[in-house]
Amino acid sequence: ILNILREYSDENHALTQQGIIKLLEKDYDISCDRRTVGSRIKELMELGWDIDCGRGCKLLSREFDDSELRILIDSVLFSKSISTRQAQTLVKKLQGFASKYFNAKVSHVCNLPELNRTINRQAMYSLEIINDAIAAKKKIELIYNEMGTDFKLHPKRQKPYKVNPYQIVANNGKFYLIGNYDKYDNVAHFRIDKMTDVKLLDEAIKPRKEVPELVNGLNLPTHMAEHIYMFSGESVWAEIKTTKDMMGELVDWFGKAFKIDMEEENYIIIRVKSNQNALRYWALQYGPYVEVLKPESLRHQLREDAENMLKKYRE
Repeated sequence: ILNILREYSDENHALTQQGIIKLLEKDYDISCDRRTVGSRIKELMELGWDIDCGRGCKLLSREFDDSELRILIDSVLFSKSISTRQAQTLVKKLQGFASKYFNAKVSHVCNLPELNRTINRQAMYSLEIINDAIAAKKKIELIYNEMGTDFKLHPKRQKPYKVNPYQIVANNGKFYLIGNYDKYDNVAHFRIDKMTDVKLLDEAIKPRKEVPELVNGLNLPTHMAEHIYMFSGESVWAEIKTTKDMMGELVDWFGKAFKIDMEEENYIIIRVKSNQNALRYWALQYGPYVEVLKPESLRHQLREDAENMLKKYRE
């Protein structure tokens, strides 16, 4: 009866007891009378289910309301970290929390074209192993891959990497592992959809205090703001000159972790701490609208990048 109320009713659609009896017989091959249905609905209400039986019976509240399910389904559909088949399976599971009236609104999701998804079917399995390793404070071993011209993953090297996993984060539609390559003492970022043959090792994780960047712990919001493209390496303080109408993009990329040092009518100068490699690519992306003033090393690098681009496009 609860399953029938889940599927066939919501706050705008009610079922009569006779309707429930017909669906019990149709969907479950169960025969019963109205008195039994009424008694079972009363028991469900006593157990805490929000059922209204004023004019017909309907399930008013669920684990997720329609807007929450819409957000979850869209998040699955546009995630680049899972395969199309996995996305379809997850969407079907999420639709199981809703009525047929909600599912009718999202029926188009099955007809979406192939999105730019990972081709690595091991990605979700790898994610599960890494979660277990972080919880157990154990090291992992993995093969790290790059995309070849045949559109397949190929190992960067045959020997597995031994990694200390500390945190999983989502960034730009991808899952990343923040960890430490066991041979060194720096923080590294690994894209989980580029991993294969991930194994949980029976070896204790390297304590964070032995990784210089993590001596004071991992402040995730700060770390993410400083590593906008998930490049590894130290962060630097930078001064950037840009226009006021770039404020939306600045907040999108850096959050509120930057300071406006100067504000004039036609421009602003901001100060932000970020990974230098990431900042280089960010400045190239917004090249016509920003000028990096400091550090000088990054300014010099961008000058070289711009000159190389000019050579390619010069007739």
